[in-house]
Amino acid sequence: MSTHLKKVLVANRAEIAVRVIRALRELGITSVAVYSDVDRVALHTRLADEAYYIGPPPAIDSYLRIDRILDVARKAKVDAIHPGYGFLAENPEFARQVENAGLIFIGPPADAIEAMGSKTRARQMMKEAGVRVIPGAMEGITDDKTALDMAKQIGYPVLVKAAMGGGGKGMRVVSDPKDLIHSMEAARRESKSAFGDATVYLEKYLENPRHIEFQILADHHGNVIHLNERECSIQRRHQKVIEEAPSVIVTPEIRREMGEAAKQAAQACGYRNAGTVEFLMDKHRNYYFLEMNTRLQVEHPVTEMTTGIDLVKEQIAIAEGHPLRFKQREIPLRGHAIECRIYAEDVLAGFLPSTGRITYLNPPDGPGIREDTGINEGGEITIHYDPMISKLIVWGSDRHEAIERMIRALREYHLTGVKTTIPFCLAVLENEKFRKGEFDTHFVDQEFHSTYLEETGKQLEPAIAVGALLYHLRMTQRGSLKPPPETGVQISPWKMQGRRASMDRLST
Repeated sequence: MSTHLKKVLVANRAEIAVRVIRALRELGITSVAVYSDVDRVALHTRLADEAYYIGPPPAIDSYLRIDRILDVARKAKVDAIHPGYGFLAENPEFARQVENAGLIFIGPPADAIEAMGSKTRARQMMKEAGVRVIPGAMEGITDDKTALDMAKQIGYPVLVKAAMGGGGKGMRVVSDPKDLIHSMEAARRESKSAFGDATVYLEKYLENPRHIEFQILADHHGNVIHLNERECSIQRRHQKVIEEAPSVIVTPEIRREMGEAAKQAAQACGYRNAGTVEFLMDKHRNYYFLEMNTRLQVEHPVTEMTTGIDLVKEQIAIAEGHPLRFKQREIPLRGHAIECRIYAEDVLAGFLPSTGRITYLNPPDGPGIREDTGINEGGEITIHYDPMISKLIVWGSDRHEAIERMIRALREYHLTGVKTTIPFCLAVLENEKFRKGEFDTHFVDQEFHSTYLEETGKQLEPAIAVGALLYHLRMTQRGSLKPPPETGVQISPWKMQGRRASMDRLST
């Protein structure tokens, strides 16, 4: 039995909130945004049909406050909540409270989130389901002797990992037995600080691996499909920075085999909605289950570009109770897509965050280019949230065209006010090994050259100067936008379009 959603709260901010709000609008569903003090005039706040204040800038006092988000849901009388990614998206308690409030959680069941949130429990479930896992512990290790014995058994180098970890936190590579105990203690401290859980375990460290992940969709009727793979090996400090689809090393045979393993993983934990099963692949193309992300991924656009399937709309359809619209054999794979994450970071200062107001912004355009962003000109990058400005995605008929198109797009990306990772992205795209597909998860560490990035940055300086001049001329001819009221407000279609006239009316 299906339910038609009429009103949905988006429990997030920035580009993912904008992404979901736009999908809701196209489906004729009323959208509700939430915002903190610094997001009063943020793009997601202005695009939504309604917007409600939830607290001060620190996420722990606003976007992570389950009680405040549910209070808004009651006031706005929504049918469902979409968590986006990050913040509360993989919090099983949030999913349970949403459902206990009589609302639909546009995501997987709380039990599936909980099971896949623990890496040791996930490894156990995958092994029982027949999905290949990296050799190592199936539970947390609490004493030194067990750790030393297991490390010797699986062979060095080994990887110390936080059981509840993510983003490279609580992770240490150990090549020498004398460093093991110290590394485990350090990983425990970091894991406790980041996740509130000091449990760590050991697994075999795969040297020179590729990071391959599969997008899956699962409905409430027992149907599960995959939407092909994404290559996510270009990482910095275990964080993905450039993704593409498909992978240059995945053959049709391997794709079918890994895709089936991804579907098995989803079925093993009773999964529903959109999710991603991540694998590591060694140089012999042996692949192993790494983890499952129980949410929409940052890099989902490259899958959308190569399949033509809107993943957010599919999430909503599944939440409404509809069966999947596609059979596995009907999933296309067209052309090649690449995504670059554009961060407000100073590349030459070790990727330190670059805070400030974006004084001029003119993103690239043209055939095969898509930009997902939650910020516009005049927006501010603060210390409170992730410094991602946008995701730049391109599509080409093949990988070569996609690379050339991305290079062109990056060079047309004009932005002033903060430093960005555009020079870094250009350095990667123009690297010969990347262009040949000869890379692994250590690519950035091995190929990063600050002198090359300096030269790339110098090449961009004339365009930046032009952008600054245009900004100065523009600001002499207009005033700045004023913030909306502090309480929940109905946003008019004029405001949604960013028309200055309507903004003036709302602020008077």
